[in-house]
Amino acid sequence: MSWFDGAGLGMFVHWDHASQQGLEISWPLVGGVFAIPAAQKDVTVEQYQSSARTFDPREWDAAELARRARAAGMTYAVFTAKHHAGHAMFHTELSDFSIEHTPFGRDIVAEFTDAMREEGLRVGIYFSLSDWHHADYPPFTEADKPYTLGFSPPLGTDQQHAAYLAFLKGQLTELLTKYGRIDLLWFDGGWERRREWWRPDELERLIRGLQPDILINDRLAGVGDFTTPEQFIPPSPPDGRWETCMTMNESWGHNPSDTRWKSARHLVHSLCEVTAKGGNLLLNVSPTGTGALPGAQVERLGEMARWMELHGESVRGVRPGLAPWQFYGPSTRTADGSRVYLHVLARPYEAVTVRGVPVKRITAARAIGSGIDLTWQTRTSVIDMLNADPSGEVMIEVPEHALDPTATVIALDFEGGVTL
Repeated sequence: MSWFDGAGLGMFVHWDHASQQGLEISWPLVGGVFAIPAAQKDVTVEQYQSSARTFDPREWDAAELARRARAAGMTYAVFTAKHHAGHAMFHTELSDFSIEHTPFGRDIVAEFTDAMREEGLRVGIYFSLSDWHHADYPPFTEADKPYTLGFSPPLGTDQQHAAYLAFLKGQLTELLTKYGRIDLLWFDGGWERRREWWRPDELERLIRGLQPDILINDRLAGVGDFTTPEQFIPPSPPDGRWETCMTMNESWGHNPSDTRWKSARHLVHSLCEVTAKGGNLLLNVSPTGTGALPGAQVERLGEMARWMELHGESVRGVRPGLAPWQFYGPSTRTADGSRVYLHVLARPYEAVTVRGVPVKRITAARAIGSGIDLTWQTRTSVIDMLNADPSGEVMIEVPEHALDPTATVIALDFEGGVTL
């Protein structure tokens, strides 16, 4: 078992200097991409990178962000130390294209990692393998447009390749030695080069040598401790550890023109669906150019905090619950099987039914948000009624006053536990 198993909910933070301009992170620089429909498409490379000279997010408060994450029931947080556009949000000796050389000056990654640990959260670092600013990658230019996923920018010389890999290893070494224990490394951008170009085996040896207990995602080709479906909940659980990363609207970075916000109910329901399939939900926030969170994100985090305070036990430290035929909704269970959590995501007419469970071992049914004990009835076939431990169905009455406005959770307790 790892801390990642049953972590439940995490916070993703996408942010760089272009948030001052209200631009989606990195992608406007190359003219947008099909996967992010809200990304601006008519931005030049020079315009995108121009705000690095003026970036001064005086409302950035890492401690406040960490408190919001903890209140919302998050157990880990991942920060974009460097996105594809190449601007480092940490102090690096290998480049002057970093937060250190802005009017703000402070090391944002250091403040983030310290604040999250102070609130008891695990710490993750996002790091783009590609770098559209670096001279040896080589940098993306207007002449390289339109961007073609997997083919831009063009390859440089062998000498440039060697120099860039040295730079890549150097920045990874900084991130994995200067900021204490890093629990998770979240790569991205590797699609731009063939697997062997990145020399992933060398990178993995370096990473695990510096941080032996670290988890690495699946976006360094051929390496990966967990898979990362994006903006999507798989219909069937992927093999092994996994995590869905998701935005609150359709953008990863601060984009005020994108008003397609998911409701707090939608986000909570997504969390229930993911954890019932054995995954974690990494939910994104995107600070503005001042460093503050947009009001719509603060509002949604607040509602999630309310719901998690009442129902967090049903999505943290749990395992997948019943099969779909047993209950028409997501469900989870405790490790010992003594409690099954039923996530009632559609308003019941009067009752919910659970099938294929040991009905004589049921000891209680309760709406955990309201604390209301619920009435239930059991049923088996006539012959099975004579058995000592029959499998049957239980119908749980759910009165209107027991419902939660976001998602109702029923805890069904079993004496001696159940194997599902």
